[in-house]
Amino acid sequence: MTTSSPALARKLGLFDAVVIGLGSMIGAGIFASFAPAAAAAGAGLLVGLVVAAFVAYFNASSSAQLAAQYPTSGGTYVYGREQLGEWPGFMAGWSFVIGKTASCAAMALTFAAYAAPAGWEKPVAVVAILALAAVNYFGITRTAGLTRLIVAVVLIVLALVIVTGLVGGPPHANDLGKNLFAESWYGILQSAGLLFFAFAGYARIATMGEEVKNPARTIPRAILTALTITLVIYALIAVTVLLVMGPDKLATSTAPLVEVVSTSSWAWAAPIVRVGAASAALGALLALVAGVGRTSLAMARNQDLPTWLAAVHPKYKVPHHAEIALAVIVSILVLTVDLRGAIGFSSFGVLLYYFVANISAFTQATDKRRYPKALQVLGALGCLVLVATLPPASIIVGLVVLIIGVLYRLVRLRLRLRVRPAKA
Repeated sequence: MTTSSPALARKLGLFDAVVIGLGSMIGAGIFASFAPAAAAAGAGLLVGLVVAAFVAYFNASSSAQLAAQYPTSGGTYVYGREQLGEWPGFMAGWSFVIGKTASCAAMALTFAAYAAPAGWEKPVAVVAILALAAVNYFGITRTAGLTRLIVAVVLIVLALVIVTGLVGGPPHANDLGKNLFAESWYGILQSAGLLFFAFAGYARIATMGEEVKNPARTIPRAILTALTITLVIYALIAVTVLLVMGPDKLATSTAPLVEVVSTSSWAWAAPIVRVGAASAALGALLALVAGVGRTSLAMARNQDLPTWLAAVHPKYKVPHHAEIALAVIVSILVLTVDLRGAIGFSSFGVLLYYFVANISAFTQATDKRRYPKALQVLGALGCLVLVATLPPASIIVGLVVLIIGVLYRLVRLRLRLRVRPAKA
């Protein structure tokens, strides 16, 4: 049974869709993932970055192929339901919503760590959540416009970091080359799983398929374009940070890009980088709120979440109930929970989400295919390998959350069966 609700407005073009993907990936990855990846693999994070990029490409091709056939809100939640059945779709949607809700809190705290005075991080994080939820509430074109500005600021700052690091920093080129494969393959694959968190932004494009103009053409191009640009930027920044700081120092840093500039002859630029880091986290949070809200909308339309979340604002054409609920839940998480392990937990959910996407794409009819089936097989296997090598705590928490979701849906289905005979 599907709950009927008004359609969302198609207002996003190719450029806006690419920018939203860039805002999601660049913000989340560069300022959040490199330090834990270095702790897992040292300089081997460069190898992990390549592995993560390959898995991301396989997943991106599956998402693009599916989005062209199903240009509606919900992403892999919808794809899984249509291609595999209700349960696989639910598992994908549940993994996405829960993992990305934790990511919202992590990005809000990251923003506050760079932008707030000491001791005021959590209140500032809550203000950021509420402010960006309000931006999304008043329409998707405002979301794209603000994201475009944030991405421009971040790209300028990252260019400054690269130039500063290579010109004014003390390079450790010999250490980098010597230690590239010093860690075990388990550590390198764990770093790939953590870095995969940084590539997940292209999912935001697919989840907003109901708001993109000419989706069959725009969505595949936007996903692959945003992924390629992001990979190039990641590689440049990763090499720069490792050359300047070395893997050991990077592994313990809370703000590696700021440290790159602070220890160079261009220390005056450190405040600029701090502003860029805060802007990147803000951009990621903005896109996350939009993506989670729209997946929640799709799940509520099918009664896999409370139907109250399926409401679309009559004027602004956004899922306003879902975004209000998300803002409240994330604010509570920010105030009450330590989310240092949020990257690992989010990676767990996102990798399972894309596992379903790859299997769904594998089952598409020949006339709907854009990429060979081998890519979907490699993508599915890559997701499973990276999930298995994540930190054990992330795997345990992820499994507990999945079980909670399954129990919720089982109760919901049982209650629905009881209501139907009573009506009859």
